[in-house]
Amino acid sequence: MVRSFETGETVVRRDVHRSGRVWNEQALRVLADIDEALVTACAPGAEARWPALYAKARDDGDRSVRTEAFEAMATGRWELADAVWQETDLLLWKPPATWFSINAFFVPDGAGRRLRNWYVNFEHPTRRTEAGFDTFDLTVDLLIHPDLTGWEWKDEDEYAHVRRLGIVSDTEHQAVDDARAQVLAMLADRAGVFAHAERWAAWSWEPAWPTPRLTRPTVAAERIAPEGG
Repeated sequence: MVRSFETGETVVRRDVHRSGRVWNEQALRVLADIDEALVTACAPGAEARWPALYAKARDDGDRSVRTEAFEAMATGRWELADAVWQETDLLLWKPPATWFSINAFFVPDGAGRRLRNWYVNFEHPTRRTEAGFDTFDLTVDLLIHPDLTGWEWKDEDEYAHVRRLGIVSDTEHQAVDDARAQVLAMLADRAGVFAHAERWAAWSWEPAWPTPRLTRPTVAAERIAPEGG
C-alpha cells in the first residue's frame, strides 16, 4: 500500500543515486496529496543536506565546482553538508509516474512575494518512502516565464557532461526526451498544473507554518537499498 500524506505534514524529498547513496535531501511541507500529484512547499530556512561541493559552488559563486561534484557522483564518493533553503519560496508538484516535477519559485516584491518563474526539473518518477519520496535529478531543466509566454532550456552543458560520465544512461536519456515533449505539450495546451497557473501564481507561504525540518540526524552520505534490491 502506497502511503498518503496529510496536509501540513513534513516530508523529505531525496535524490538517490543508483548506488543507493543519498545525493541530497530537502524538507518540505505537504499542501495536498491527490491522484494528480503530491504538492509540497518550502520557504527560506527549510532544512536540507547537499553535496559539500555543491555548497562550495554556491558559496564561492564558482560554477566550475559543480563539474567536480558530478565527477564525484560518477565515482560514488561524496560528502553531504548541512544546508538551509535560501531566498525563494518554493511550490513543487510531483506527479506520481512522470519523469519530471513542476516547480514555482517566488521572490520578495515589496511587502509580499511574486512568482519569479516556473521551473521543470527532469528527474526519476516518485518512489514513496515512510518519510516522503525519493527521486533522482537528471540535471537538465526547463525555465518558463511567469506568464507562460516563453521558455528556455537550462543546464544543457551539464546534462551533456553527465551523459559522458555515464550518470544518465541511454534509457534515462530516452525517458527525458519523452518527458520534454510531454511538458511542452502541457504548456502549449495549458494542461495539468498550467491549467490553474493564475491561481497558483497568487499562492503564498503561510508565515505561521513551522519551518520544515529534516526528520533524522545528519549523516555523511547515507546508503539505502537501491531500487530493485
